[in-house]
Amino acid sequence: MAYIELEGLLDRSLGSIYKLVILAAKRALQIAEGQPKLVAAPASMKPSTVALHEIAAGKVVCVVSKKA
Repeated sequence: MAYIELEGLLDRSLGSIYKLVILAAKRALQIAEGQPKLVAAPASMKPSTVALHEIAAGKVVCVVSKKA
């Protein structure tokens, strides 16, 4: 799989690099705990890299929740 530039993923995280990092970290933790991968990736690929590929593919998105 090709290298993913973080700047290219900013539009998928509402323009914030911090939200992108949090999104990728949370998804990587889910993958490490056994959740299925949403993109084709070799077993040797690290969960954080898989998470970034999932975000790039549009399988994982950032949503803003309303506070009550």
